[in-house]
Amino acid sequence: MPPTLASVVRNSALHLTVLAGADHLERPVRWVHTSELDDPTPFLEGGELLLTTGIKLGKSAAGLQSYVHRLADAGVVGLGLGVGLSHTEVPQALVDAAAQRGLPLLRVPEATPFIAISKTVSAALAAEQYEAVTTSFEAQDELTRAALGKDGTTAVVRRLAARLGGWAALYDGSGALSAVAPDWAARRAGRLAAEVDRLRRRPAPSSAALQGRSQGIDTADEDYVVVQSLGADRRPRGFLAVGTEDRITPTERYVLNAAVALLTLTLERSRELRQAEERMGAALLRMVLAGEVATARQVAAGLFGGLPEGTIRVLVAAAGAAPETAEALSELGDRAEQAGGKVGERLLVAREDGAHGPRLMVLAMDNGAVHRACLGVVEEHEGLALGVSAPAALEEAGTAYAQAERALAVAQRGGRRSVDHEEVGAGSLLPLLGEEAVTAFAEGLLRPLREHDRTARGDLVASLRAWLSRHGQWDAAAADLGVHRHTLRYRMKRVEELLGRSLDDTDVRMELWLALRSGEE
Repeated sequence: MPPTLASVVRNSALHLTVLAGADHLERPVRWVHTSELDDPTPFLEGGELLLTTGIKLGKSAAGLQSYVHRLADAGVVGLGLGVGLSHTEVPQALVDAAAQRGLPLLRVPEATPFIAISKTVSAALAAEQYEAVTTSFEAQDELTRAALGKDGTTAVVRRLAARLGGWAALYDGSGALSAVAPDWAARRAGRLAAEVDRLRRRPAPSSAALQGRSQGIDTADEDYVVVQSLGADRRPRGFLAVGTEDRITPTERYVLNAAVALLTLTLERSRELRQAEERMGAALLRMVLAGEVATARQVAAGLFGGLPEGTIRVLVAAAGAAPETAEALSELGDRAEQAGGKVGERLLVAREDGAHGPRLMVLAMDNGAVHRACLGVVEEHEGLALGVSAPAALEEAGTAYAQAERALAVAQRGGRRSVDHEEVGAGSLLPLLGEEAVTAFAEGLLRPLREHDRTARGDLVASLRAWLSRHGQWDAAAADLGVHRHTLRYRMKRVEELLGRSLDDTDVRMELWLALRSGEE
């Protein structure tokens, strides 16, 4: 702890007397400064015990009051007036002004040199720095041993809480609470979800300091809380929160920084291990998609505890052109693995760079936690597109993958967040096609007919629609139009002339019907 005015006054060798501000003696003293200027504030930083003989202070009550106000405004923690030179005793006006501002005023007897007070404070500051360094090394050694032990990050959190005399909590990359100490602090740590989420959206490392309810934390206590993101490549890998009764001291800050460094290294090491596991999982997924399920089962049994069994789905996600969507795609993979880990649900994930940007393939249980987590992430992030296969057995994963790719293509063309394969095989074909492409095709194909209808007799577009809808039946189509069937035949002949195409061609009929229907959508 830094020296305080109280500890300086308690030094009997100095013979100091407190004349004012006795209720504020616990203020820490950061330095001792001697000045005879009537305004020494340009040379002060705050936190000083200022010593003076008062040579230039004079005896004016107004002048002494202004002097005290200047010192208090500058952050001086105490004023010591040496008697016996300029002043035989401390002026009462100075005592009154100090009492008014709550500034501790000390009487320094003539026999006590100012240098003795400076040495006392300097020795105490040196002792504080030595203690801080010693404590920091001890804490770093203790935390390092904890990080290398069996419990790893959980042990670091537990030791950190004990060192700070408060509580500590560790969150994973998604903001979920993964470790807390002591156990009773779980509720307090849970209330920081909003703050952790804010840091999750900032580059790492970043931090926030909060003071209980004054900062919007819904808690009955007034803990001083620090939340710190953990990560070495600007992407948060986790978050550390600590709560203490008072503000963290410089020594405690060293301890906290040591814990942050160790947890970051641990998370980064875990990330490298996870990356290796991801590469192995991706290889397994490609084996399954290639139909080598039996071999994949043998390999996965020893590495991953087996493959997903029962009814599965294949999901294929793609990122848009914006850089942030690539990060969202990575988050989708992380959230999928976290969702599976929480409930013990097996999955396979593979990341790849496609021709049009990064993609992610996930093989997971049908309507399981992973499936739902992927759908949730896609809904949260604009620019992601997801294709989902129909439910299938693991041996049918290759077919399911092709279904998911087709569903993804439909989602990307239609500007949709996600498309299920069941949607691709049901309903109208038109919603599955790119709107701009269909519109341009329809306008170009039907333009000669519409230009004719604007300038000449005979409604060729309506007549063509009626004829196609009746599958080329002349009498039925003519009845729908209210014209003679010979009139309709003439109009269809005119359609062929303007388009330069034969209506006997099935492909031509299909294209014309598609063009007419697109104008109705």
